[in-house]
Amino acid sequence: MKDFKSYSKQKQQEGIPQDVAEAAKQLSDVFAGKGEADVLRAIYREAEKGRKAGTLQDSDLDNFFAAVAPMLDAPKRKKLEQVIAKLKKM
Repeated sequence: MKDFKSYSKQKQQEGIPQDVAEAAKQLSDVFAGKGEADVLRAIYREAEKGRKAGTLQDSDLDNFFAAVAPMLDAPKRKKLEQVIAKLKKM
């Protein structure tokens, strides 16, 4: 990275994969109106299945965070960050 401007352009070109963005949108629709505990249980359940099956990688979790985080306020984004860190240790 030469400077912040070149880094910003690079990130804009990379973007979030379309399938990840669509999955995040579907998840937000499914969990609309649900409590935080319900959402966290569902995330942990799916992550555990993926880890056991060998289909969930750290990069998938990072993509999930990148897709969902912009839809959250600061405290919820921080909570999601903690959840992702915990999932990476599974």
